[in-house]
Amino acid sequence: MVKATKAEKKIAYDAKLCQLIDEFTQILVVAADNVGSTQLQNIRKGLRGDSVVLMGKNTMMKRSVKIHAENTGNTGILNLMPLLQGNVGLIFTKGDLKEVSEEVAKYKVGAPARVGLVAPIDVVVQPGNTGLDPSQTSFFQVLNIPTKINKGTVEIITPVELIKQGDKVGSSEAALLAKLGIRPFSYGLVVQSVYDNGSVFSPEVLDLTEDDLVQKFAAGICMVTSLALAISYPTLAAAPHMFINAYKNALAISVATEYTFPQAEKVKEFLKDPSKFAVAVAAVSADAGGGASAGAAKVEEKKEVVEESDEEDYGGFDMFGDE
Repeated sequence: MVKATKAEKKIAYDAKLCQLIDEFTQILVVAADNVGSTQLQNIRKGLRGDSVVLMGKNTMMKRSVKIHAENTGNTGILNLMPLLQGNVGLIFTKGDLKEVSEEVAKYKVGAPARVGLVAPIDVVVQPGNTGLDPSQTSFFQVLNIPTKINKGTVEIITPVELIKQGDKVGSSEAALLAKLGIRPFSYGLVVQSVYDNGSVFSPEVLDLTEDDLVQKFAAGICMVTSLALAISYPTLAAAPHMFINAYKNALAISVATEYTFPQAEKVKEFLKDPSKFAVAVAAVSADAGGGASAGAAKVEEKKEVVEESDEEDYGGFDMFGDE
């Protein structure tokens, strides 16, 4: 079998990328730092069915995307070009974006701390027996880790923050973690951006629930209402508040002057004679209490009827057959 040349490989890659762009409208842009070939193969197997993982050089992907947009008129795909920075890959999918991103996150594997690597998380060594013989205490002394000899082995006394997030791993830290058998980091494909039919957004959007959307929508309505009320601009959300405020203003004028209107007469009566207001409140409370008492009486009456019917059914005998 004749081995394909570089030019033929580029042509084949361009054709495959253009085919995937035509077939799929949803793309996840993922970072692939420190991801091995075996790990990537497992991810491909896990997503097989409704998703395709495509890796490649950024320059080749940008060129193919640009040419495809010019040939087909699909200008929305050009929004993908600014995202092709660094060590990234593309996951084309027809499935649910949230489910696919969760499936990708499952394929993370532990990795040792290599010298010169930037720590993605804090590394804390917990206290306990290390299993190392006393001759290994030099590693702990260099890193200022308090230890003691217990039953012929080195034991760490207190928790020690060995590496901080964002710091580079030194040779001493890497050697110590290797001796302790600690693999502090885990790597996998990380979703950086989401492309959906021409729109690009952050992967955090996939975690939003219906309650979050309702809350954000309600907050937006509150802001629109507040702005409309501040500038006296009528909107559907602000109209009820405007009517209530207008009624309050008219009521204030009616109370302060001899002018009156039907909706203000009862308020003016209460202000002239506060006892009428107390009587009205008491009447409302009595109606509410009366309704509750009537409901309780109906329940009690129903209970008595049920007990009488039970006695008639059993004819004076106990339900278990005893006289």
